[in-house]
Amino acid sequence: MADQAIAGNDSAATVVTKGDGTDAGVRRRDFINIAAISAAGVGGVAVIVPLVSQMSASKDVLAESSTEVDVSALEEGQAIKAVFRKQPLFVRKLTPQEIAQANGVSLSALRDPETLAERTLEGHTNMLVTMGVCTHLGCVPLGAGEGENRGEYGGYFCPCHGSHYDTAGRIRKGPAPTNLVVPEYTFPSDTLIRIG
Repeated sequence: MADQAIAGNDSAATVVTKGDGTDAGVRRRDFINIAAISAAGVGGVAVIVPLVSQMSASKDVLAESSTEVDVSALEEGQAIKAVFRKQPLFVRKLTPQEIAQANGVSLSALRDPETLAERTLEGHTNMLVTMGVCTHLGCVPLGAGEGENRGEYGGYFCPCHGSHYDTAGRIRKGPAPTNLVVPEYTFPSDTLIRIG
C-alpha cells in the first residue's frame, strides 16, 4: 500500500502514515512534549544551581581550611600547639632518641599499627604533626606544653580517661582505639609547615 498524506483541519503539521499503520515524522503533540520537558529542565537547573552554590563554603571558612606553622624556633624535643579548623594541632620536633624509641617498637605490640615513617613525611621524619584530640572521646592530651605529663611512653597523655601515646603519637595504653590523627600537610620550606 502506498504512503498517504493526511492534513489535519486544525493542525499545521502533516502526519504521514505508512502502509503498516504507524506514524512517521514529528507530530505537533511530540513537539509540545519536547518543548515542555526542555523548559522544565532549564527551570530545574535555574532553581538548583543557586541552592547548591549557597551551600558551598564561604570565604572565611575557606581561609581557615589551611594553616601555616613556623617551626624555625622549634628545638629538638620541643612541641608547639597550633589551631587547625578550630581544633588543637601538635607539632613536635623529635630527638634522635625519640625517633629510635618509636622505631624500636614492634608493630605487633601496637593497637593501631603504624610506623613512624608512615606518620611523618620523607625527609622530615623528625617532625611529627598530629591533631591534638584524643581518639577516645575528644579530650586534648597533655605533652605538647613545657613540663606537661607525657605519659608512660614519652609522647602524650590524655588526663580524661588515661590514654597514653608514644613519641610517634600512637596509642599504647588506655581506652583510645586509634592513634592521634595525622592531617594532610606539606613543607613549603624547611621552617614552614602548611596543614590542609
